[in-house]
Amino acid sequence: LQSLDALRGFDMLFIMGFASLVVAVCGLWPNAVTDSIASQMGHASWDGFTHHDTIFPLFLFIAGVSFPFSLSKQRSLGLSTGTIYAKIVRRALTLVLLGVVYNGLFRLDFENLRIASVLGRIGLAWGIAAMLYLNFGVKARIAIAAAILVGYGLLSALVAAPDVAGAGPLTREGCLAGYVDRLLLPGKLYGKTFDPEGLLSTVPAVVTAMLGMFTGEFVRRQDLSGGRKASWMIAAAVALLVAGLAFNGVVPVNKSLWSSTFVCVVAAYSLAMFALFYYLIDVRGWRRWTLFFRVVGLNSITIYLAQRIVGFGRISDFFLGGVASKCPEALAAVVDSAGYVAVCWLFLYFLYRKNVFLKV
Repeated sequence: LQSLDALRGFDMLFIMGFASLVVAVCGLWPNAVTDSIASQMGHASWDGFTHHDTIFPLFLFIAGVSFPFSLSKQRSLGLSTGTIYAKIVRRALTLVLLGVVYNGLFRLDFENLRIASVLGRIGLAWGIAAMLYLNFGVKARIAIAAAILVGYGLLSALVAAPDVAGAGPLTREGCLAGYVDRLLLPGKLYGKTFDPEGLLSTVPAVVTAMLGMFTGEFVRRQDLSGGRKASWMIAAAVALLVAGLAFNGVVPVNKSLWSSTFVCVVAAYSLAMFALFYYLIDVRGWRRWTLFFRVVGLNSITIYLAQRIVGFGRISDFFLGGVASKCPEALAAVVDSAGYVAVCWLFLYFLYRKNVFLKV
């Protein structure tokens, strides 16, 4: 599906510097509207929801959508179930390792090395969801996903960390997820006492990947037209949004905790965005505009890691630093941000033209 590559690229674009560019452009005309847009380019401090909170779960959701297609291809090539299991485990562990590399493994400062990571959560959540996909039917997996959301929601709302007195179970200090991280995660935690990519909060992230896999299964059906599929996906997105908002008063939407309501709300966004891209690109066949996004989406892990290793900012400054220095401060920020995005995209375009696609 070209829509998957395009949507993945749209998602990764915000991590590739586009969010900073939006903030910089908004800074040219400060007012209530632009301030509101700029605020969406950062994460909610705890409870609440911004556009930036959708980036990570959308990527995980897309990984889930891809799996039924990937599995079908592997089986058509004659791969045994054991080989498929091995590929899933290898991919999951590779992502965990790359996450630790991203966090600074090669500094060899193991005492301050953070083990939890974005890539690690993608690897674990996707890997567990893939194993469930291989071993259970649709109805059983729906029951498992519902049980995880209800169970995690009850734990989050009712069980506080036993090592912190007086803090509520839904606070940063008193949440059970933080307690599990402090108890079991070695090295440094992102928030000292809590890690947003920690162990317990990875469990509901499995459901995010599972919802993507349900979507992939649905799209592969041959008995519905593309338009009908897109309509049903929009209807499902509305239902998930209603469910998430309905229980927001009990368990708040919270990305750091990856709360059960957060799973529902971001799944609604992810499903709606996929339905839109799928309808425009794969159903209607409007594909010419997708190149810009597909260049990013086809090498998404590459650019995520490369930004940690390659000095794209220094390259941009080499070519545009002089122009930026002659501009007013607000405009200079736009030039710097646009230059960074352009350098990253041209790097990926070079790989695209050379047919170099680095995959895990």
